[in-house]
Amino acid sequence: MKLLLIEDEKDLTKTLKKGLKEAGYNVDVAYDGESGVFMAITGAYDCIILDLKLPKKDGLEVCREIRKNKITTPILMLTVVDSVDMKVKCLDAGADDYLTKPFSFSELLARIRALTRRSKVVPSVIQVYDLVINPISRTVTRGGKKIYLSPKEFELLYYLAMNQGKVLTRMEIGENVWGINFDTGTNYIDVYINYLRRKIDKDFDKKLIHTVRGVGYVLKAE
Repeated sequence: MKLLLIEDEKDLTKTLKKGLKEAGYNVDVAYDGESGVFMAITGAYDCIILDLKLPKKDGLEVCREIRKNKITTPILMLTVVDSVDMKVKCLDAGADDYLTKPFSFSELLARIRALTRRSKVVPSVIQVYDLVINPISRTVTRGGKKIYLSPKEFELLYYLAMNQGKVLTRMEIGENVWGINFDTGTNYIDVYINYLRRKIDKDFDKKLIHTVRGVGYVLKAE
C-alpha cells in the first residue's frame, strides 16, 4: 500500500516515514504544498497524509486543488490547531479525517487503516464513455457489446478504470497489477495494453486507452 506524506518538518517526516515503512507501507514525501499537489495528481496513492501548515501552499489549498483535479484518494489532515472551526474548514476543503498534533503513532496507523478500508468499497459498475465494467461479475461491455477478457486483462483494465483520467506509470501499473516483485525489465505491460486495445478500442472510432510518451498510460474518453 502506497502513501503520500506532505509535511515540511524534516524530523517529524523522518520519524513518520520510518514508522510507516516498518508498518508495511511504501511512502513518498513532499516537503511543500506545490510538490504535494503535483505528486498527488501524477501519482497513485492509497492515502494522503497532509499537514495544514506548509510552505508555498497551505494544507487547505493543497486539499482543494487535489479534489479539484478529481483525485478521490483519502486525505488525513495533520495540524496543531485543535478547534471545531479548523476541523470544519479541513473537512469542507475535501479532507476525510483530521488528526491533531501531537498524536500517537498507533492512532495514526488506525486512522490510515480506517480510511483505506472505506476507499476500497467496490463500485457496482465503472463507466468510461460507453465502456462499462462490472467488477463484481467481472464483465465488460462497450457500446452494449460484450467483451471477453482474460483474468489479467481484466485486472489491468479495472486498475486503469479505477484511475480513469490519471496518467499511470509503468511502475505503478506493474506493482498494482502484477505485484510488488514486478520485473521492470519485461515488456508485459506493453503487451497487455496492446491486447486490451485490440479488444476495447479496435472496432470503435473513439479510443479510450492512451499512451503518454515517457510516462505510461491513461484510460479516458477525451
